[in-house]
Amino acid sequence: MNNEVLSYIDMCQREGLSLQKGMNFGCGGDHSVILMSVRPNAPYHDQIIDDGRTLIYEGHDISRSIHGPSPKSVDQPEKSTSGRFTENGKFHQAAQTAKAGTRQPEKVRVYEKIRAGIWSYNGVFNLVDSWRQKSGRRSVFKFRLEAVDEPEERDISARKSVEHRRIIPTPVKLEVWKRDGGKCVECGSKDHLHFDHILPFSKGGTSISARNVQLLCMRHNLEKSAKIK
Repeated sequence: MNNEVLSYIDMCQREGLSLQKGMNFGCGGDHSVILMSVRPNAPYHDQIIDDGRTLIYEGHDISRSIHGPSPKSVDQPEKSTSGRFTENGKFHQAAQTAKAGTRQPEKVRVYEKIRAGIWSYNGVFNLVDSWRQKSGRRSVFKFRLEAVDEPEERDISARKSVEHRRIIPTPVKLEVWKRDGGKCVECGSKDHLHFDHILPFSKGGTSISARNVQLLCMRHNLEKSAKIK
């Protein structure tokens, strides 16, 4: 479910692999996975725009090594030293072929880091474009992802309005998490949490104010659905 709160372990269990990398192409058979962050201290410049319907995701640097150059001083690689595509290269090739109309856009599940050990599931996006961009003296990859309105069949969000698809801004999530003490406001549970719109989008609610967002456990979130209490 979009805006679901997960621990790192829960996230790995859901995807069935250890998410050691931020970019994971084709890891789910029918989808890829990226981990993003828009926090001030994030290592990459990711962006959430268009009320959460579009992501601009930055590619990843070379791995840090004792005798190698600083990862932030060299171009982000498309291929490894062995000539194989890096994750940057895999995502770039998929984006370019989708843009050319020779394949369907890659479906990408997006998880956003909220704080240490706490992640938010932002939903499924289509990978629709990619390009290289200057960042200081080096070149980085940029990827454009656009929200998929139709909920996944295996996702319980299919029971809810697709209007809940929009992403709640990170500062709002942080404020709500602190205010609600990291637990459901209804029962105090700390498991299976979700960021919930008190007044739903369908009723004119907003994502940009913490006053309209609360933490609910899965049970209370599903019970509430799109109804106004």
